[in-house]
Amino acid sequence: MTDRTEPREKHMTALGIGRSAMDRMRRLVSRFAGERGGVAAIEFAFIAPVLLSLYFVTMEVSQGIEVNKKVGRVASMVADLVTQQSQKVPVSELDGILDIGESILQPYNRSKATIVITAIKISDDATPKVTVAWSRKLQNGSKGQGPARDSITTVPDKLKIRNTFLIRVESDLSYEPVITWSADQKQGLGLAAAFDGIAMKETYYLRPRMSGEIACDAC
Repeated sequence: MTDRTEPREKHMTALGIGRSAMDRMRRLVSRFAGERGGVAAIEFAFIAPVLLSLYFVTMEVSQGIEVNKKVGRVASMVADLVTQQSQKVPVSELDGILDIGESILQPYNRSKATIVITAIKISDDATPKVTVAWSRKLQNGSKGQGPARDSITTVPDKLKIRNTFLIRVESDLSYEPVITWSADQKQGLGLAAAFDGIAMKETYYLRPRMSGEIACDAC
């Protein structure tokens, strides 16, 4: 008689081994799913870039607002100092005032401001003619003449009063955020390039305080 118990036993043994392996695999998967030890590290890896981005954006926005205020302060202070001069002002005095205006922007130093002082003469004609009496400019750290003497310029209509004299000061800065600035001054790419060189500008008009006009022969 043929013994049929051996194949059945082998089959049951293989089935038991398969079930045992599945059980071990199920337990391993369950342990892996329930393991919480590395969750904090993974969550931090996801949220750290967001937190750093928020920090830098907040810092940059606050600094940008402060620099914009300083650009306006430059124009108002330079205009105030110039209009306090007597009938004639030397070039050295104007250059010193320009240096004071530039120092107001510190500690910001990622780009240099342009400051232009323009003395404006409005004629006594029925239709007043607005011309440049003299000018002085600070640009990229160098001082020189601004708009040409006797050239035509413009002023707001409410300031176009016959036979008057004005001092106009323009401060201009191309603000460079930290995210677009590098030591080698290379232009940013992508999103950074969209914020590269934010224009900040202010213009002030004031009248002389000590006399009707302020002259500058060497300007």
